[in-house]
Amino acid sequence: MKKTLIPAFFAVGAVMSLGGALAYITRWPLAPYIFIVGSLLVAAAQVFSPVGRTSPVIRRLRLQQIVGALLLVATGPLMLLLHGNEWIVSLTLSAVFQLFTSIRLPQEVEKEMRKGKR
Repeated sequence: MKKTLIPAFFAVGAVMSLGGALAYITRWPLAPYIFIVGSLLVAAAQVFSPVGRTSPVIRRLRLQQIVGALLLVATGPLMLLLHGNEWIVSLTLSAVFQLFTSIRLPQEVEKEMRKGKR
């Protein structure tokens, strides 16, 4: 996947996921489908984003990021199958994984780059 498409997929997917989650409140029947497409775009952008480092910490953080993306994708079918608010648990877990890795992953990549320059 081209490097220019990854940020575009992520941005469009994030807007669609947020819009689908907000539209679900109104019980709009197409909201889960918008959320699913958006979460698939976000997951594709995160899975195919290049990191280029192979330290164990970075590999673990990437795995956590991918788990968070898969939980985000799993939230969509939960919206369709469980008509209550149970899908919010999956969405919250995904958000925690995504938030943690969005903070720690750039720190570790920078630390690895500084080690390599010495």
